[in-house]
Amino acid sequence: MPPLRMLLRAAVIGGLAGTLSLFNGAAQAQVGTPGRLLASNCFQCHGTNGKGPGFDRLAGQSANSIYSDLKEFQSGEESNGIMARHALGYTDAQLRELANWLATQR
Repeated sequence: MPPLRMLLRAAVIGGLAGTLSLFNGAAQAQVGTPGRLLASNCFQCHGTNGKGPGFDRLAGQSANSIYSDLKEFQSGEESNGIMARHALGYTDAQLRELANWLATQR
């Protein structure tokens, strides 16, 4: 193979490898901290990062307390239609991730 053709081939292969690694890094970056994406559904009432006015401030509460409250909503023990509907959409593991993330917010 002529040297120029080999050089171009190496450049194309290297470029593709670099592009694929960028996509892989972007996909990982989008996932972020567990619970953060789940908490994005809470912003309308509880504000960004659980610090909203008008409703309970979730930021900084203990993770166990937040998780327990969410489980009560999920089970129907707590009668708040909106929160019950939201809580029903999550698995136990997701509720735990959500509670842990909100607990780290200050």
